[in-house]
Amino acid sequence: MSPGRRAWLRFRRNKLGYRSLLVFCAMVLLSLCAELISNDRPLLVRYENQFYFPMAKDYPEKVFGGDFDTPTDFLDPFIRERLFQGGNWAIYAPNPYGPKTLNYFATEPNPSRPMRDNLLGTDDRGRDLLAQLIYGFRVSVLFALALTATGVLLGVVTGAIQGFFGGKTDLAFQRFIEVWSSMPELYLLIIFSAIFAPSVALLLVLLSLFGWMGLSDYVRAEFLRNRQLDYVRAARALGVSNWQIIRRHVLPNSLTPVVTFLPFRMSGAILALTSLDFLGLGVPPGTPSLGELLSQGKNNIDAWWISLSTFAVLVATLLLLTFMGDALRDALDPRKADQ
Repeated sequence: MSPGRRAWLRFRRNKLGYRSLLVFCAMVLLSLCAELISNDRPLLVRYENQFYFPMAKDYPEKVFGGDFDTPTDFLDPFIRERLFQGGNWAIYAPNPYGPKTLNYFATEPNPSRPMRDNLLGTDDRGRDLLAQLIYGFRVSVLFALALTATGVLLGVVTGAIQGFFGGKTDLAFQRFIEVWSSMPELYLLIIFSAIFAPSVALLLVLLSLFGWMGLSDYVRAEFLRNRQLDYVRAARALGVSNWQIIRRHVLPNSLTPVVTFLPFRMSGAILALTSLDFLGLGVPPGTPSLGELLSQGKNNIDAWWISLSTFAVLVATLLLLTFMGDALRDALDPRKADQ
């Protein structure tokens, strides 16, 4: 049995970690299909013996018996009545609100409490809170995945170079990391947010510039240890190039800390984005964001449903990642290899 399969079986024996992985994957898959779950446009419309696909194309109101050439508001009571008359029908998403949809027909002032039309209530702008949480969770997870992948790539490359070559190369990288880590990251974010228009890409680049250093130290230590082992000495004696030794021999045996820390790095990335959005330094205005919802909850103390639901989603996500990380660490622990 291969070491990878043994580690996977040990991971599966950890019921809490394995079930957390299943739940987290299900949440991510559902968020990737957010348009099918929460959308203010019908998935499919059959009107006067013709089929329409509002999710893929805009249709003027006149197509469905309205008076204007403007795009159809499918939440308008008049349009909804027309769509279900005379054999016409429409298939709406389970939650008929998008992330930017304003509920103009709410019976209470915003933010409105949970009710039948808005299961989790609305925020202070009248947007459906459930839709905000679904789309905000997707933005947070995709951002965390991108930031984690970038940080892992930079950390592995820099740590491998330091650990494998050592000497002056390692010394130069260590001095550079000491200087670079002393840079005030938050101040740089504030400065760049004032100079450039806020965007997810800009935020990803800025955080990636600082997010690789912690992992680089672990990879460097693994390479320093593994480069002295007998199989590396034998490969060098046979004339194998440094690149081949790194790629085929040292790197595969140095990835344990990388894999172990992946869930924890994702947790840190989600918290970083949430914190920056809470401070107004994150994603552009109008983008669904857990941090913005927490800020709204702070500004609207009486609207307890905003803070409570957002906090529940954030805590559940971080707990699932933590349980996965603990199970993964135990599965890759060499001291538990025979258990």
